[in-house]
This record gives sequence, structure tokens and C-alpha cells, in this order.
Amino acid sequence: MKSISAFEIIKVGIGPSSSHTMGPWKAAEMFLSLLAEEERLSSVQQIKIHLYGSLALTGVGHGTDIAVLMGLSGEDYTLIDTDTIPERVLAIKHQGQLSLQGQFPIPFSYTDDIIFAMNEFLPFHANGMRFEVFFSDGTGRSQEYFSTGGGFVATEEERIINKDAIATPYPCHQAKEIPRYCNELGIRVSDLVFLNEQAWRPAAETKALALSIWEEIKACIYRGVNKTGQLPGGLGVKRRAAEINIRLLKGATYENREEWIALIKKTKKSFTNINKWVSCFAMAVNEENASFGRVVTAPTNGASGVIPAVLMYAHCFEKFKEPKIIRFLLVAGEIGTIFKKNATISAAMGGCQAEIGVSSAMAAAGLAECLGGSPDQVLMAAEIAMEHHLGLTCDPIGGLVQIPCIERNTMGSIKAITAAHIALESDPSAAKVSLDGVIKSMWETAKDMHHKYKETSEGGLAVNVSVNLPEC
Repeated sequence: MKSISAFEIIKVGIGPSSSHTMGPWKAAEMFLSLLAEEERLSSVQQIKIHLYGSLALTGVGHGTDIAVLMGLSGEDYTLIDTDTIPERVLAIKHQGQLSLQGQFPIPFSYTDDIIFAMNEFLPFHANGMRFEVFFSDGTGRSQEYFSTGGGFVATEEERIINKDAIATPYPCHQAKEIPRYCNELGIRVSDLVFLNEQAWRPAAETKALALSIWEEIKACIYRGVNKTGQLPGGLGVKRRAAEINIRLLKGATYENREEWIALIKKTKKSFTNINKWVSCFAMAVNEENASFGRVVTAPTNGASGVIPAVLMYAHCFEKFKEPKIIRFLLVAGEIGTIFKKNATISAAMGGCQAEIGVSSAMAAAGLAECLGGSPDQVLMAAEIAMEHHLGLTCDPIGGLVQIPCIERNTMGSIKAITAAHIALESDPSAAKVSLDGVIKSMWETAKDMHHKYKETSEGGLAVNVSVNLPEC
């Protein structure tokens, strides 16, 4: 089984969806790289993008069409000025021209060249897409890609043969292997993950990467609590994090992010107040996500508010400093890899239990680790958090990552904190359910779940709430 870095699970992304935005964006880049390797990119005369399954059914709401256009244009979602995206897309539509990798202009019709195959699913994965090009010599070329959740992209061929698998010194493909290694080596979970991460990069780079993620988290929350107005997409959802922030600070003012954080640390540390702050943090992130903002994908964009909210809570109210923040992210990321390898982190495959449920488990484990939990208590925290998300459906209204997604991140955050504290007060040897057991149950539940509850907007809230969305 392929080892996965913690920082493949927790990474910088762009909203609103890791599987429907980041994945297709990345796939578009991969396809153009393939053509460039074959030295045929300059001879492309036409391109068509076929979107299948969940990518078709909720693609417009999730910005899949926009992501594909930006990826084909050669833009990097970790660097692009997100405020310029709407203008860039309008220009492509109005000019009828797309510049591949920003260098090779071709005629392009948004209406005719992006095909939403609403009733077709490719057999390999619910998030399938096909890029098809025609060359000046009359020949053509196509390639299928699958967005498997969390920004991961695969081809069917890569699934069968994996020649580039990383070998870690202490491979943890199941949760039960983590405490075994920790006990053998006499180390904590975060120490074990840190050792394994050196298969990808030097130790100093891992620490720097974790702290860069922390900077992105703080930046995203801060942007979210300082923006007002309505979210895009036509639902008319109002941003709420900014108003909550103002009320909680009781009129106190600040000039920058560090002053803002200092004010939070001085606020009342009651259960009610902390609960409100955690909710505010999570909503701030997911309101940014819903607006094509830059977020930290952890493990997906739909669930991108949970780990930031729990980590900011820990920083402000548990006094976590950089060493614990690094440990938190290492452990959280490692737990995410276990779910990725043994189940799924794609709502199109497993419903929202695969997104909010997994993120809550990740955050619970990270928090338990940094509050002094043993390896078994860390796994127990993750198990408790997921156990109480089993069966959670994905039914976004209008295909937008807004209702119920934004509020759902607040619930996942609070459950993560609760799960960590329960685990820390418990004896894991008396536990009846293991983390591996709950992951197996989650995957079985995912396979039994009706497809309409897997990010299709064909069931649940998506059909029982009446909304009139504008035509795309």
C-alpha cells in the first residue's frame, strides 16, 4: 500500500471544493503536461471537457467549470490572486478564446466545450472527467482523470500500477500499527509521524512546512472574520463570522492579525464563550471557502474549517505554541492518511462522513496528542469523533458548499474537542470499538448509502428546501 504524507492530507488549497475544484484544476494541469511531454501542445486546435457523475451534478455549484478553465490557463491555485478569478472566467466566455498554459490560444465555447454529463458515471469513481483534444493534423487525444477527494487525482492506470510508492521506515497503513511502533520505540505519535515524514523531506523542512500551514490557517480565519456581505452562488447566504467576531470582542478594535488574536486570548474563558469562538473560527474558514478563497484543505475543502477551528481554539485557550502546533498537524495528517487508505475522504464516494467525520477525527487526535494523551488515547479520540459522524450524508443545496456545509464544520469542531476530552478521561484498554473498526464501518456505510446522498444534490436538504438559483 502506498504511504501518504501528512502534508498530502493537510495542504494549501482553494475553495470551494477539494474534489470538485482542486481536483479538476489539477487534472487540467496534468493533461496539458501530458501533451507537452508528447510535444503536441502547440498543435491543439480544440479542447472539450466532459464532466461525469458528481462533477456534473454539482459541478457548477462547486466551481468545477471555473477550476478547469483556470487549470487549462496554466494558473496555480496556491498562488493565484483569487479575487481575479471571476473576471478571468468572464473574459474567456466573452472572447471565446482559451490560452492553454497561458501560451497557446485556441477558440473556446464555454457552452459547447464543457459538457456536463448529468446521467453518466464513469465506472472507476463518481468524480470522473475526460479531456479531449483535436490537433491540427486531424488526429485527437483523450485522457480520463478521477478526483478522489482532498485534491488527489488518479487515472485508472495509476490505480493498477504504482511505481513511485514512497517507503517509510515505520509504515502505518492501519491505525493499530501506530501504538505498536510507539511502544516499541518509546515515542509519542507525533514523533513517529515526524520520523516517517523524513521519507519525503528533511526534518527541518517538515517543521517549516507545518508552520507555513499554521500561517495559512491564521490568515484564512482572519480574512473570514473581517468580511461581510453575501456569499456567491445565488442562495443569498449571509456571512456571519464577522458579526459574531464583533459581538464576542464587545467593541474592541485591532489593527492586524496578531492584535486580534491577543484580544481573543483576553476574552472570557467560559464554556459558552469558547463554544462561540470555535464556531466563529470554523464559519470564517468555510465562508472563505465558499467564496473561492484560499484555505487549508484538511482533508477536504468542504471540511476545511474543522482543523483550523480546533487548532485556533488550542492556540488561544489552551496556550498551544509552535512545538505543539507542529505535533498537532503531524498527528492530524497521519490520521487522515489512515482514512484515505482504508476508506475514502470523498463525499462523492462516502457522503459527508468522509469529509466532516474524517476532519473531526483528525482534529480530535491532534488535540488529544498535544494535551498529553497516550498513543491509545489519541486513536480513541479519533474513533469517538468518527463514531458520531457515521452515516452523515452530503446533500448541498444547489450544489453549493454553503448549506449545510458551513454550519456542519462548527459541529465537527465541537465534536472533535469533546471526543479528545472524553478519550483523555478514559481507559482505552476498556474501549469496545477500535479506530480501525470504525473506519471499516464507515466504509461499509459509504458503500450502502444511496448515491443521491453522495454529493449529487438529488436528495435530503438539496431537494427539500426550495430555492431559485440563477441560470449559469
